[in-house]
Amino acid sequence: MPEAPTIDGANTTWLLVSTALVLLMTPGLALFYGGLNRAKGVLNMMMMSFSAIGLISILWWFYGFSVAFGADVNGFWGDPGAYLGTKTFLAETDLWGATAENPSGIGVPLYVFMAFQMVFAVITVALISGAIADRAKFAGWLLFAFGWATLVYFPVAHWVWGGGIIGGDIHALDFAGGTAVHINAGAAALAVVLVLGKRLGWPREGMKPHNIPLVALGAGLLWFGWFGFNAGSELTVDSVAGLAFINTQLATAAAVLGWIAVEWVKTRKPTMVGASSGAVAGLVAITPACGFIAPWASVLLGVIAGAVCALAVSLKYKLGYDDSLDVVGVHFVGGWIGSLWLGLFATNSVNAAITDVVGASDGLFYGGGLTQLGRQALAGLIVTVWSFGIAWVLAFVIEKTIGFRVKGEAEVEGIDIAEHAESSYDLSPAGGGTGSAFAMAGIGTPGGGATSGAKPEAEPAEPVSEKVAG
Repeated sequence: MPEAPTIDGANTTWLLVSTALVLLMTPGLALFYGGLNRAKGVLNMMMMSFSAIGLISILWWFYGFSVAFGADVNGFWGDPGAYLGTKTFLAETDLWGATAENPSGIGVPLYVFMAFQMVFAVITVALISGAIADRAKFAGWLLFAFGWATLVYFPVAHWVWGGGIIGGDIHALDFAGGTAVHINAGAAALAVVLVLGKRLGWPREGMKPHNIPLVALGAGLLWFGWFGFNAGSELTVDSVAGLAFINTQLATAAAVLGWIAVEWVKTRKPTMVGASSGAVAGLVAITPACGFIAPWASVLLGVIAGAVCALAVSLKYKLGYDDSLDVVGVHFVGGWIGSLWLGLFATNSVNAAITDVVGASDGLFYGGGLTQLGRQALAGLIVTVWSFGIAWVLAFVIEKTIGFRVKGEAEVEGIDIAEHAESSYDLSPAGGGTGSAFAMAGIGTPGGGATSGAKPEAEPAEPVSEKVAG
């Protein structure tokens, strides 16, 4: 007879830690995107990420997890009522993956697995926001996030990981989200950008990052959290989790070098923004492949992803779409590179689940021929078409009803003020005094010292505006 259900402490602890790491990625993304943005739109940019945490978490608990991981209905979605939020799952038998033959499953409580997948859903939606910086109404964003998560992310997660058409029928590989997360979000980002149009003044005006240290901090938090994203996706504490962990580090490190090498060749000036973006490109590319390829292949993947994404971000200038923070160039392109890489370098020698669990094949360079490469391409194409199409329709309908794009004057004045009535940096003097904050600190005065002997200027006739120019 099967043994009684038992919680595996090691697996449960690792998945709880991984869940916290992945949750940290969304605030990290907010800092990364916020630093890349102009000063007058940084809070709106960060609000999109934080609001995704709130909205998508509730949707996932209520019905998203059921759609994604409920028993397969037709290859396209799971049973919506399987894990409905009105139910509770606290019995000793409520362990993820439990069956009659193996009542313990992987020894992880169902709620732990639900929470882990919840934070995946959160950051996937948040990724899209970087493409539409400076010009999207916050209400329009929330409505779009609700619709896209419901119609795209939840079903696609089922297609890839829940026994649906991509994982169960096509047998495409995706260890931690190259197709379900990055290609998915990148395709949606492109669609919304095309509906909303270009920022005022783009590309004539310089729209450079306003705070590069913030960019680096955000990239560092993403890098840190990504170990939970990738290694945590093994769900258990074993050698494959270790493989995913080391592959994540190697590919990301190599991608930093690949990106700055391109900058060095093009401009002779490698940049901190480039190094940070290269790290994200490497993280994106290794996501689908981290548990299925050997470490040497991860290094090669990172170099190529970093270099190709560094070149891909310039496509928006040639093709004329205003992807503000390069979601398409990094996530869509990087996701495709990592997914197709599996068709070349996936090998059962590092993970027998490729054949035993997914029913996939070795990659081309391990004797598997072109079969797996074709599967990866088909999976990416299906997700691209579905995500792009639904995102375009959603954005178009929102724009024609409540409006998705802010008015021109709000965009010029600053979307933070227009949408949230606050600004990220208050440089006005304290206590109603005059002059800049720098002058009050003695910066920029003769000798750089204090100005205690100077006569005060006359009080202004009107109150100093609290708005900060971007």
